[in-house]
Amino acid sequence: MLHKRIREEWNYGRGESLSVEDLIKERYRGIRPAPGYPAQPDHTEKRTLFNLLDAENQVGIQLTESFAMMPASSVCGLYLSHPDAQYFSVGRIDRDQLEDYAERRRCP
Repeated sequence: MLHKRIREEWNYGRGESLSVEDLIKERYRGIRPAPGYPAQPDHTEKRTLFNLLDAENQVGIQLTESFAMMPASSVCGLYLSHPDAQYFSVGRIDRDQLEDYAERRRCP
């Protein structure tokens, strides 16, 4: 519902009539990557979004220690509307990349 609303309000999906199959096959413009999925595998990025949006105070969604959202029906992600945007996966990374990322994120 929110994806449809955003496409209409941002004026790039207005008037489209996509079937459930079209939605499942991602036959719409734009993408909706979210923390914890292949394009953005680091769940800790939810904290960044929550802080920027003041989500806990604004809408009452809480993050657990493991970055699950409560209530469980909650979702968070990014909307990218560019016509050439495509879903992608971050592939396997080597140990040196993991260590570099952890250092930049100041992870223990």
